[in-house]
Amino acid sequence: MKKNKRKYLKLISLTFLTTIIFPYNLLFSSAKKIINQDLTQEQKKIMFKEGTERPFSSPLNNEKRKGFFHCANCGAKLFSSNTKFDSGTGWPSFSNSLPGAFKTKTDYSHGVERVEYHCAKCGAHHGHVFNDGPEITGKRFCNNGLCLIFKPDN
Repeated sequence: MKKNKRKYLKLISLTFLTTIIFPYNLLFSSAKKIINQDLTQEQKKIMFKEGTERPFSSPLNNEKRKGFFHCANCGAKLFSSNTKFDSGTGWPSFSNSLPGAFKTKTDYSHGVERVEYHCAKCGAHHGHVFNDGPEITGKRFCNNGLCLIFKPDN
C-alpha cells in the first residue's frame, strides 16, 4: 500500500513539474533576449538580472526635450516625453507608458510586494510601477535610465 502511494505521489509531482514549472521557466528564459550586442555589463545586469542603477546617476533625469524613450536593448518605443515628471526619487519617472509597451509581474525581492515591468518586445527589465504618481494616472513608472535611449522629435 505504501509503495503504491509513493508511486502515485511521484507521478503527481512529475506531472506538475513537466506541465507547470518547466514550460514556465522555458517561456520566461526564452522571452529575454539580448538583441543589442553593444550593451554594457551594467545594462545587462539591470535588464537581464533585474538589478538597478544608483539613484541620481542617469543623465535622463534632466532630459526635458520632446520625443520618445526607447528600450536600450530592442529599440521598442516605451514612453512619450510628455508623461515624464520629476518624482524626486533619482530615477527617470513617467506617469504612463505607451499601450502594450510592457508586461508586468509581482516582485517580492525586497520583502514587500512590488509590480515589476519588462519590455513586451524583448523581456528586458526596466523598473517598477508604483501607485504614487501624479493625479492624471496615479502611477509612477520608476525606470532605470540605463535601460532607455531618448530620441528627440525632429
